[in-house]
Amino acid sequence: MSLDVNQLVADIKETASAVIDHDIAEIRGFSERQVTALAKQAQLIATAMVNKEIEEDLADYFLDSLEDMALNFARTLRGLLTVTIEKVWNAVVSVIWGAIERVTGLPLKAGA
Repeated sequence: MSLDVNQLVADIKETASAVIDHDIAEIRGFSERQVTALAKQAQLIATAMVNKEIEEDLADYFLDSLEDMALNFARTLRGLLTVTIEKVWNAVVSVIWGAIERVTGLPLKAGA
């Protein structure tokens, strides 16, 4: 028995796509909520500034807070993407190990 390279390629693509599709859907939902919150916060600050409802120093505070929110959003997004990449890597390695195990009949250690 030999390893079917074309089937392995198809299995790797299918597995990676499944992980990516699932995680990207979750990331899209998260990012949509966060971006909407950032935009609404910006609207509130802009309206308050135009209507002179807040002093300049308070406006600076709110703008700094908005900047922090944007930075935290970016950091969280980076973390979610890192986790997704790790999931894809684990899934791909699992498919490859499974293919080798089926051909050789020998169990492979996870993470070997």
